Amino acid sequence: MYEMDGEEIFVIDGHVHMWDAREENIIHEGGEQFLQCFYDYHTGFTPEEEQWDIDTYRHYGADRMTEDLFGNAAADMAIFQPTYLDDFYDEGFNTTEQNAELAEEYPERFVLNGSFDPRDGEEGLRYLEHLKEEYDIPGVKLYTAEWRGDSKGWRLDSDDAFDFLEKCAELGIENINAHKGPTIRPLNRDAFDVEDVDDAASSFPELNFIVNHVGLPRLDDFCWIAAQEPNVYGGLAVASAMSTHRERKFGEIMGELLFWLGEDRILFGSDYALWNPDWLVDQVMNAELTDEQRDEYGVELDVDTMKKIMGENAAELYDIDIEAKKRQFRDDDITERFDLGAHYGGDAGAAAD
Repeated sequence: MYEMDGEEIFVIDGHVHMWDAREENIIHEGGEQFLQCFYDYHTGFTPEEEQWDIDTYRHYGADRMTEDLFGNAAADMAIFQPTYLDDFYDEGFNTTEQNAELAEEYPERFVLNGSFDPRDGEEGLRYLEHLKEEYDIPGVKLYTAEWRGDSKGWRLDSDDAFDFLEKCAELGIENINAHKGPTIRPLNRDAFDVEDVDDAASSFPELNFIVNHVGLPRLDDFCWIAAQEPNVYGGLAVASAMSTHRERKFGEIMGELLFWLGEDRILFGSDYALWNPDWLVDQVMNAELTDEQRDEYGVELDVDTMKKIMGENAAELYDIDIEAKKRQFRDDDITERFDLGAHYGGDAGAAAD
């Protein structure tokens, strides 16, 4: 648990992946372009001393991931968001099954989401049912710009997508995480447009639509949609990285989100391994609005606000009892592995920074 002004903040990293972009897994030039674009984002918004070499970035593995997320207790829990990209990668880039291996090793620390693609039709509906039955997934991650044969994307407000959203509602898969943000080469920018969230959210009020990357670079469009749809949330992955070299821009983004959505519908995410909560949590927690931004938006990044953004809002969506987790983490496997007992109020270890 991170400390801010003497108060503990339970951090749930709402957007993490464990991907495999090794050259032997790439079957289409788009796979290499995709990874290189990711790496450009990584180097562009990561402090120089925290940057990874490209080989580590391609495939960091479970041990590295666990240490990066939890080793210094910057994050307390994390939510897997799969991105399949089967046309680019032989075994997929980051699938539910791959993520499940680590999530099942540390079930108290990870939330495992699944995915669907409406272009898969009846087979895809059966796969969604399988994911619920096999892993009891509470949510899905959707990648509307993913290529599939001759198709270079799909829409969340299409009839086929509605069939899958109806299935999610039927199965109790309530959290619909949609990538609606910056494009990644060679995917099409317009296929990530946020506008299709509007009809989907109003048509399925029983579902929660977490818009990852808050629609960037279409922040205004996202805010106007979210302001009228109470079941639309903003995921800060990518936006949170702006807290490094674009502090004023980050303040602008947070000001707009807090003004339009309020503090109850914003969720922190590192987008690991694009960026690492090991240092990013500290950057976000120490971010400040300018005086002009405070005056314009009438908001503050105070402790109570950050508690919600950094963990409590995700806990509400995913039915996580934070106080119970704190007690559980006093002596779980992660605490034992990284000597974090004192950090969670146990007997062993030393408090994390």
